[in-house]
Amino acid sequence: MRTDARALDVQGQLRRSEARRRYTRWVGRALVYALMTFLALLFMLPIFWMASTSLKMPQEIFAWPPEWIPSEPQWGNYAEAFGKYPLARYMLNSAILVLANIIGGLISTPIIAYGFARFDFPGKHVLFLLMLSTMMVPGHIKLIPMFWLYQKLGLIDTYWPLILPAFFGNPFFIFLMTQFIRTIPRDLDDAARIDGAGAWGILYRIIIPLSRPALTVVVVFTFVWVWNDFLEPIIFLRDWNSYPISVGLAFFQGRYSVEWHLFMGATLVSIIPILVVYFFAQRHLIGGLASIGIKG
Repeated sequence: MRTDARALDVQGQLRRSEARRRYTRWVGRALVYALMTFLALLFMLPIFWMASTSLKMPQEIFAWPPEWIPSEPQWGNYAEAFGKYPLARYMLNSAILVLANIIGGLISTPIIAYGFARFDFPGKHVLFLLMLSTMMVPGHIKLIPMFWLYQKLGLIDTYWPLILPAFFGNPFFIFLMTQFIRTIPRDLDDAARIDGAGAWGILYRIIIPLSRPALTVVVVFTFVWVWNDFLEPIIFLRDWNSYPISVGLAFFQGRYSVEWHLFMGATLVSIIPILVVYFFAQRHLIGGLASIGIKG
């Protein structure tokens, strides 16, 4: 009887201990989710204020205390913004530049990284270090010689100065891709060679399909950088109809004042493509960055 009672007491203690652990895990998860929800709302606050301002009348924007929700939403502000400036054309121009740069990055980056990761040739390490050293050169320093070069080639006021660099590879993307390819077992290359595949066949049948996480990073980062680029388009382009949306938004800033309600509406519309791309690519993007960090 004493043995049975002691066994029941031990079982009761184990159940209580398990219940306490479950309760602790539940409380911990609840606190983590509450903190993440609070941070998400905090980070979304500027976007909410942008949306609120885009629906206000000019006299309501600087009212104090501030009104988070406009009394009468002015949906016509969006139509006025698109009617005052050709924002649709600017967004189309940005889409063209983004698409061309993504194609250039997806062509150049795997080829160059594949060469660094899989082939041995004289000066390989020197070239790799030289490529990495270009990442330490501020981009503004390169603008003057690049402008001189493109002017001699007659490419100013065209999209070529904004597209051609992507087809020669971005050092940051090449470095990430090289580190990722080095983690792919060479046994797969040997098996493909036995099946009769050459260097190009190994690249497009083995390396590229397995490098999808790294390529996702290339696509998303290229999209964000090109879509938000302001300095290079305003230097290399002169025709107003050729400007991307990043430059087109500057037209809402006058010499003495800014049409904030129209500016906020146009800005909100311009960031929607970035939000959509990140929403659909976030799982692959986070996984790609994590796999590169772990494997590299």
